[in-house]
Amino acid sequence: MDRLILGSQSPRRKEILSYFNLPFEQHTSFFDEEAVPFKGDPQQYVCTIASGKSEALAHLFPDAIILTADTTVYLDGEIYNKPSTEEEAFQSLSKLVGKWHHVYSGVSLRYKNQEYRESEETKVLFNALNPEQIRHYHSKIHWADKAGSYAIQMGAGLIVNKIDGCYYNVMGLPINTVRRLLNKIGIELWDYVK
Repeated sequence: MDRLILGSQSPRRKEILSYFNLPFEQHTSFFDEEAVPFKGDPQQYVCTIASGKSEALAHLFPDAIILTADTTVYLDGEIYNKPSTEEEAFQSLSKLVGKWHHVYSGVSLRYKNQEYRESEETKVLFNALNPEQIRHYHSKIHWADKAGSYAIQMGAGLIVNKIDGCYYNVMGLPINTVRRLLNKIGIELWDYVK
């Protein structure tokens, strides 16, 4: 198999891909996500960013398989990306509590001048939380690198009531989407299950 590049410094994406005996390297894509405006379609938005990340890496690794992803949280016409301040994290989570929201990930696979991309949607219902619980939760996690200001894994079980769709999508890398994209270049993820 050719060299596989995971174009992300996300520890969660690394963890998910490490569930398989698929050798890969992690590299940061220096694509400017902020340069992509949100135009109302969250699926198009995350796919555009994932594609931009993979294109930026293709110049550095022209012969490699490049896998990139982008994830956002969406509710009532608004996206919730990584917060820049603690107050922004608090406000984001405050708007999501007690409601269903959508998590979208766009995944791009680039290989031999071809790009394949897909998006995945998961619906998440939060429990009702009071401001004290939100602040306590944020004091226990590293909220700054998380779309929507939360993580689904570990202690987030206290804030998440239900999910409808792929759990790993909410973590940032939907496994079944990755499998479908790898199939397009002749790689079967089932062959690499640990």
